[in-house]
Amino acid sequence: MDAQKMKNPIVVGVVPGQPAMVRRRAAELAAALDAELVFAYVDVTTFLIPEPREGPPPLPLVPGPPLDDAESVAEQLKAVVAAELDGGGLRWSFQVLEGDPARALGRLAETLDAGMIVVGTRERSLAARLEELLIGSVAAHLTHRQDRPVLVVPVDLRHRDDAL
Repeated sequence: MDAQKMKNPIVVGVVPGQPAMVRRRAAELAAALDAELVFAYVDVTTFLIPEPREGPPPLPLVPGPPLDDAESVAEQLKAVVAAELDGGGLRWSFQVLEGDPARALGRLAETLDAGMIVVGTRERSLAARLEELLIGSVAAHLTHRQDRPVLVVPVDLRHRDDAL
């Protein structure tokens, strides 16, 4: 039996340091379903804030210079994705989103009427555990707030040689 075609794209959340396994699994799935991939990097240092009606302009969420160069990070991620996928016959694009990762990926999936969202599991470091405790797991937030499938790719981070 031939694999069915998925007419809706697959949204894939990408982050620096993410093992290539997440992108490979998404690409395998897209190839099997003849679906387009939409890779998305969420800049968590920028949030969309409605403009105030009156008064002074809002202060930045993080005073001082940006924490990192999100534009540069996004370009590096896009270059890695391009190197992995170009010439493979898959249709794909790359988007930069802003704000809370789970909400941003969910909004993108809704806008595109995505057939699925693909994300990877997190590092098991102390810093990652603290961050998850404070803001929660992107995968958990997505699985509880989406009406579309969410594929969470478990990654073995003992083998970091294929990380971004």
